[in-house]
Amino acid sequence: MYTTNVRRITLQGRCIWRGRDAVIASYGGAMSTSAVTTIDAGPQIVARQVQVNAPASEIFALVADPHRHHELDGSGTVQAKVTGPRQLTKGDKFSVAMKMFGLPYKITSTATQIEPNRVVEWQHPMGHRWRWELDERTPGVTTVTESFNYSTSKGPKVLELLGMPKANAGGITKTLQKLAERFA
Repeated sequence: MYTTNVRRITLQGRCIWRGRDAVIASYGGAMSTSAVTTIDAGPQIVARQVQVNAPASEIFALVADPHRHHELDGSGTVQAKVTGPRQLTKGDKFSVAMKMFGLPYKITSTATQIEPNRVVEWQHPMGHRWRWELDERTPGVTTVTESFNYSTSKGPKVLELLGMPKANAGGITKTLQKLAERFA
């Protein structure tokens, strides 16, 4: 038996504990933790990371398909209506139906960097970028980092005044928790 600092413990796909410290006893079945951690990626970049029990290729297939982004979204803003390719390549444009504060809108983004099984990045029309980095450190276990880089935005100070870095940090955390739970 040992104590660990985790936010969530799943047992055979079901949450059995949420909080800060957990006492974990030996158990013969499958057990995984999906602790999302904060990453210091520099000024005006909000980044979070989680370890996922899946190969990078499976995660890449999900993230590189904008038609599936709503399956992961933890912010509650991404809707299922999407136009664009099923797998992004650099320069591709895709439009996603969104909803924030009860108001529907549409965003057309451009894929800015795609490296199969490693990186998916796109740029919002206002200039900020969303980035996913996948690092399969051991077979079937991938460290996933999602970031919101608003240093490239046309209005970074406006985003800060609107509280978007904090709101997006929460959304990223929930997104990565959903991803880890999906493959738990």
